Amino acid sequence: MMLNLVPIKSLLLGFTSGGRKTVATLSPLATAFNAKPSEKLKIWFGYKRTGLFEIPELEHPNGFQILEDKAISRTNELIDEAIDTSGNRNRKMVEIFDELSDTLCRVADMAEFIRVAHPNIQFAQAAENACITISGLVEKLNINRQLYDSLTAIVKYGDIVKTTKIDNHVAKLFLFDFEQCGIHLPEEQRCQVVNLNDQILQWGQKFVAGTVQARVVNKKKLPELMVNYFQNDGDDVVVNGLNTESSNPLVRQAAYKIFLYPDEKQENLLQNLLNARHELAQICDFPTYAHRAVRGSTVQNPQFIYKFLNLMNNRLQDRAKKDYNELQKIKDSESSSKQSIMPWDTTYLCTKARKIWLGSTNDDFAPYFSLGSCMEGLNIITQSLYGVRLECQPTLPGEVWTSNIYKLAVIDEDNSLLGYIYCDFFDRDNKPNQDCHFTIRGGRELLDGSYQNPVVVLMLSLPSPKKPAPCLLNPSLVDNLFHEMGHALHSMLGRTKYQHVTGTRCSTDFAEVPSILMEYFSSDPKIVSLFAKHYETGEKIPENMLNKICSSKNLFPAFEMQSQIFYSMIDQVYHSKKIQDSTTDVLKQIQSQYYELPYIPRTAWQLRFSHIVGYGAKYYSYQISRAIASWIWQTYFEADPLSRVAGERYRYECLSHGGGKPPSKLVADFLNKEASPENFTASLINEIDAKIDRIKTVKTLCI
Repeated sequence: MMLNLVPIKSLLLGFTSGGRKTVATLSPLATAFNAKPSEKLKIWFGYKRTGLFEIPELEHPNGFQILEDKAISRTNELIDEAIDTSGNRNRKMVEIFDELSDTLCRVADMAEFIRVAHPNIQFAQAAENACITISGLVEKLNINRQLYDSLTAIVKYGDIVKTTKIDNHVAKLFLFDFEQCGIHLPEEQRCQVVNLNDQILQWGQKFVAGTVQARVVNKKKLPELMVNYFQNDGDDVVVNGLNTESSNPLVRQAAYKIFLYPDEKQENLLQNLLNARHELAQICDFPTYAHRAVRGSTVQNPQFIYKFLNLMNNRLQDRAKKDYNELQKIKDSESSSKQSIMPWDTTYLCTKARKIWLGSTNDDFAPYFSLGSCMEGLNIITQSLYGVRLECQPTLPGEVWTSNIYKLAVIDEDNSLLGYIYCDFFDRDNKPNQDCHFTIRGGRELLDGSYQNPVVVLMLSLPSPKKPAPCLLNPSLVDNLFHEMGHALHSMLGRTKYQHVTGTRCSTDFAEVPSILMEYFSSDPKIVSLFAKHYETGEKIPENMLNKICSSKNLFPAFEMQSQIFYSMIDQVYHSKKIQDSTTDVLKQIQSQYYELPYIPRTAWQLRFSHIVGYGAKYYSYQISRAIASWIWQTYFEADPLSRVAGERYRYECLSHGGGKPPSKLVADFLNKEASPENFTASLINEIDAKIDRIKTVKTLCI
């Protein structure tokens, strides 16, 4: 049984080595996150052992087999219920399908996380086996014609039980998932779809692996002075990346040209992948793969995307040139040769510009951003906007996959539990180096009227605390934390009837809206000043330091946006026709129209662009999500970022729907304007211009 521990405020008294008296009053939440969780205390207080995520079967790895068997058994029962033609069915067809989806996802989603995160090889292998089993079952269900016919009938002619708009919308989403697999096609074409999907998966996996493959070149091909800048291997040097942070422009240039040199194998994989996707789309009655990928999204069709990207390109050109001129000044200051900026310079110059602007290092800022202080900042936001508080709770022995996991209970104003967020924040051996949000269990209404609360995991790669200090974050890590917490809050507050559309299970081009919106809070001086306090003294971050941190995120906004528009356009073009020529020929043409810097001969940047696999025809999504988030910020929160009225509206008119409302209508209803290319463009350009103005203001204050 979970012990309810009484929250105790911690008053830290002591002296630092520098002789400063330490007086810092921390909230229980901040105190908990400024200390590592301890397993021993739980045993001393007599906690009983449980399984992972408090699932009793998962006390041991063989529990996955038990969960698989239960899921398969329940799946068969639900299939029988769905295809029953006796007329005895007494609930909505969509409810049966959603329970079927939930039954499989509760095993598959959780197993997928344990597969990549659990340090114990037996648990990881058992989880992988479960993923394979459930995946195989899903593939069979996707071609189950009886299930498809049962669902098609109620979508076309109505259910025998009265349905609502949400019921009908979710039923259509399930039907679309079926048709993505070609189940509605004749047998020969269905087989083609199955084969193409298999080929696309294999080619995609191989292509992604190739995007990070190091390049090996003979030392004699490089100037002698440059050899030691790279990893040496006998007579060869190994180039593992673009060396963008190197202060030596010749090293950056060499790395760029070597690492991005065309690779025939990668080119063939990419062409095969793109053309297989195009063939798949046409078999399924779509003009192009892009049409298939964006169906049901906020933008609804590729024509919308092209118009948005072209509008942005036109509006950005003059603004981007000004950013490049500023970067050119920095490059000119390093050399008397006055060479133009090249693609291998931009990351280095932007980083240097930010260092100059800040006038300090991350070590100077980090003491004001302890993990505990940042979590308290998030708590201030959620309590102010939604009346929702975050409470750190002890975990039971066996509940988590490694010892340093925090468990957050998300509690509503009426003290009802909304769900749990497990925080896997710190680096460890063999942990995936990625910041991401995993759904372990989706929320949904149960037959008895209760609610199945969501459970999620946030995985970050924060540095482990170095005693006596807690974990200290630089500004970039603070943004990452707030971003991922935006996804988690979407999962917690998107309390939909159906788990198929719960929280983040929505259109890709809307899914990033809540997470990007949280970055506006972590960049607003009014908000940051509430929680950025020195971990030793409790002193608030100095105002000049605060303004510099927040404004540093506004440097070169047009240049950065132009890069993203270019990437989005190349992704769209690749998925809008069959590729007849080299993908590099397509790249050259697009780069000349949508990017300020020139294409470098004998390079093939696109062959390192792994996002083309995971976000095929959807790379634009992040820019549309940013446009929506910016629009929401400007409309509801910029003037008063802790407005309860605005927070309530956002919670119930936006977050609560998850994917249960068509995203274009959701956006239009919430913002009282059409979700159009023109309005999205205006949102982003307004933001860019505001960032430029803020930089000018801070410069004036610093003079």
